[in-house]
Amino acid sequence: MCHITIKGLNVSYGNQHVLKNVSLEIPHNKITVIIGPSGCGKTTLLKSLNRLLELQDGVKISGSVYMDGESVYDPKVDVTELRKKMGLLSQRPYPLPMSVYDNVAYGPRIHGQRKKQILNEIVEKNLKAAGLWEEVKDRLKTPAASLSIGQQQRLCLARCLAVSPEVILCDEPTSALDPFSAQKIEETLSQLKTEYSIVVVTHNLRRARRLADYVGFIFLGELIEHGEKKDIFENPKDERTRRYISGESYL
Repeated sequence: MCHITIKGLNVSYGNQHVLKNVSLEIPHNKITVIIGPSGCGKTTLLKSLNRLLELQDGVKISGSVYMDGESVYDPKVDVTELRKKMGLLSQRPYPLPMSVYDNVAYGPRIHGQRKKQILNEIVEKNLKAAGLWEEVKDRLKTPAASLSIGQQQRLCLARCLAVSPEVILCDEPTSALDPFSAQKIEETLSQLKTEYSIVVVTHNLRRARRLADYVGFIFLGELIEHGEKKDIFENPKDERTRRYISGESYL
């Protein structure tokens, strides 16, 4: 069962055609990993899903993106609500300039939650979900900037989860982290897929093999092929995919 359906998606920055007629289905409660070399359009695809591309000048978008059967580009769509449903974990962590506690409570407060007991429960629940609670439970009032980079990334994940998204979008979420912190994020995402649909962009093939249930390969703006992880990594249909995952030159 698919959660997000992309049909004929094209994205251009000025005269640069970045995504070319991409069609893809993102399944429910699985980790879909988008692989491909740097600059091939992976992040553009990710940000097209929750309309973050609209924040950039000179972007042209055509085609369709549906979530649960409804077009995300319908003019009547509440973009703020859409981005609440599809949280984004960036390549580098960007904690808010406030305490650990207030980072996680920020979203629920924005959406009207004021009860201290409920906020306490939300903070604890989502720090636990992000695998961070035991490390920070005694310093919730300390500045988020005092945490290590790996802890900050898990804090940003907890902040994302605190507004109850349906989908988690991850843009190279471990590339700036040390191996231990990267492993923590991977383990957390693997656990979270029982409750969320997760889309991860990476050019790290070992990470893709570990995380993915479903894989899409993008090259020069085109979705070359997509399918179950085993099919893509063990029996790719396209020669360009085979060359990329084997480490050969794909030019």
